[in-house]
Amino acid sequence: MSAILSSFTLALGQLADGKVLRILARSLGVTIVAFVAVATAGWYAFDALLAWAGLGEALFSGAGQLRQIASFLLAVMGLWLVWRIVAMAVIQFYAEDVVRAVEARHYPAQASAARDLDAAEQVRAALGGAGRALLANLVALPFALALLFWAVNAVLIGREMQDMVWLRHAPKGTRAAAELCPVSRMERFALGGMVAALLALPFVNLLAPVLGAASATHLVHRKKEA
Repeated sequence: MSAILSSFTLALGQLADGKVLRILARSLGVTIVAFVAVATAGWYAFDALLAWAGLGEALFSGAGQLRQIASFLLAVMGLWLVWRIVAMAVIQFYAEDVVRAVEARHYPAQASAARDLDAAEQVRAALGGAGRALLANLVALPFALALLFWAVNAVLIGREMQDMVWLRHAPKGTRAAAELCPVSRMERFALGGMVAALLALPFVNLLAPVLGAASATHLVHRKKEA
């Protein structure tokens, strides 16, 4: 656990780094645009679904306004569930920049030995992470337990954060690359749990993906050097 806390502390300290700030600004912009797009699409989808179900002015006066309010509330609830998926999918495309900035400052030798992930690998990682998250959250949804959602996302985020760093230093095409990482499952879970908790906090969740990526970089390299 001490390795997790020290890695997270170092990640917080580098938030003032100009390179990290620029990456944070870009990822925040894209995340907010994606968030608004998903919210708008969800609102119209729920409105159309309720209208199809018969909740219209023909049913009673004011039904249309009630439908729009209900659609808005449903869209907000849906966004709370998918926020983590949207945020993590976006940061996947900027993760290599975060990892590169941390490595350049703290682990220059490893940075020079790392390989850049090509676009196909980045897309596969992003889609794979989003797909796993969506499927796992859909499975957990019927239980409606906050602790279960946190645990599920802690496992998923921990794996994603580890992979976005470790794959840069693993031979391309190695199917068992993730299993060769020196970070233990418990450490991975603890890191993912911290990021999952931050993602649940308003405004703080905007920083969570970048903090997670930076923390994972420190954790992987410190475990590798141990």
